Amino acid sequence: MVRNQADVIQAFTGVTQTVTLLLGAIAAVSLVVGGIGIMNIMLVSVTERTREIGIRKAVGATHRDILLQFLVEAVLLSVGGGLVGIGVGVVAAQTISAAAGWATLVTPVAVFLAFCFAAAVGVFFGLYPAHRAASLDPITALRHE
Repeated sequence: MVRNQADVIQAFTGVTQTVTLLLGAIAAVSLVVGGIGIMNIMLVSVTERTREIGIRKAVGATHRDILLQFLVEAVLLSVGGGLVGIGVGVVAAQTISAAAGWATLVTPVAVFLAFCFAAAVGVFFGLYPAHRAASLDPITALRHE
């Protein structure tokens, strides 16, 4: 039972914290699922490009060169998805706010953090495929069809 303004504020704060926690959990699950998708795409790319990796190693590419190539590809893939997500998020926030009569403020810090999280997901989930590509034996890779 609500008795005074302090009780209303306390109840509202509790609901706000619960919604924030729920949205954070949904965001975390989305990041993991997106990261796994990036890792799978990169693993397929490594498998399809095994001969290319073998040729590059045969002509002098180092472990680091191959690692960086696939890591950069994973980061570009995730940052591209992050930019699309930022764009969709801003448009959705403005549309919902306009329909509800609210004011929307999308800060540059929020956009920067979203961009950084996208890049971090690309690095984290791109490390395994990049390491796998860089660790291929050139002779075995050249025999792959």
